[in-house]
Amino acid sequence: MKVIKKLGSAFLFAVLIVIAVGCGAEEEVQEVVNEEESSQEEVTTEFELEKIRMASWSQPITEQANLYLAEERGWFEEAAIDFEFIPGAGGGDAVRNIIAGNADIAFANVEAVLLALEQGEDLRIIYNIYPENVFNLISLKESNITSVEDLRGQDVGIYSRSSGTYQNLLVLLHQAGMTEDDVNLIETGVLNFGPLMNKQVVATAATDTGLFDAQRNELGEVDVIEVKDVLNTPADVFVVTEKTFQERKEALVRFLQVYRDSVAYTMEHPEEAAEVAVGAAIDGQDVERNIEIITIRNNTSTNEEIAEKGLGWLNLDILQEVEQTYYDLGLLSERVHVETITTNELVEQLN
Repeated sequence: MKVIKKLGSAFLFAVLIVIAVGCGAEEEVQEVVNEEESSQEEVTTEFELEKIRMASWSQPITEQANLYLAEERGWFEEAAIDFEFIPGAGGGDAVRNIIAGNADIAFANVEAVLLALEQGEDLRIIYNIYPENVFNLISLKESNITSVEDLRGQDVGIYSRSSGTYQNLLVLLHQAGMTEDDVNLIETGVLNFGPLMNKQVVATAATDTGLFDAQRNELGEVDVIEVKDVLNTPADVFVVTEKTFQERKEALVRFLQVYRDSVAYTMEHPEEAAEVAVGAAIDGQDVERNIEIITIRNNTSTNEEIAEKGLGWLNLDILQEVEQTYYDLGLLSERVHVETITTNELVEQLN
């Protein structure tokens, strides 16, 4: 694309010179030369592709369909972004990838970021992907798990210990005066309702989309304990290292603009995103299911404050409350002052 643009400019430049010389307008020729030199600099700058590697908490799944749609439509390329999706197994994986230099930006849960900050990592939270807590604890009605205390001594499923399912389960356990030692945690992977349906675990920590899938597959009657009733942590954010934040702000803004625009477009066109997910997501074979999953995620991408401030806006008060709760519950051994590493600077530059 960059070469084609240059050839087009050069061709137009040549035509203008011929016209100007033919008319004997030497001053006009010089003007055209000056303008062309300036134009060439702008073209080169505008279309110089820059690599952005996004480390995800998961494999490519349907709920991230806006990203695949942006790739399909060439929006990343139009923004001079060479986009790469790096899969993971939980938010902790995503954060570790940016710390190790294997990725530029992490799609991760807030809890994973707080724990990395406690370890002394220098990070910046720059975008609020899902402002509502989507995690829950699910059990079959027949198991009679009506409170977190009923889990004592039981097998409980989580996606992985690097995931938000694990950290949000810990919030529930601490709120009930328990620790993970009071239950037997089973790492089940992303399709964590299988062991629940097969009664290999008495309950599983999951997300709203996971629950939808399980109910669609005849999970049966269930009891649901929603973590947001205890702590309404934003489910996922974009986070980068401080070094990346300081050195690559322009590229990050372009990436976030594409991401935000793709979310807004997907909200208006969930069917199109669902079709794209068929070929891009590991769980995207069923278009009708895709539409439902995408609709659920569209709803968790916004709330009243986001509707006013714009997609991606970060509420520092909520993040401080999350940190304080983690500290009070003993999940953080020291304060990390999340408000000092959270910024709306880049979001404020988005259209």
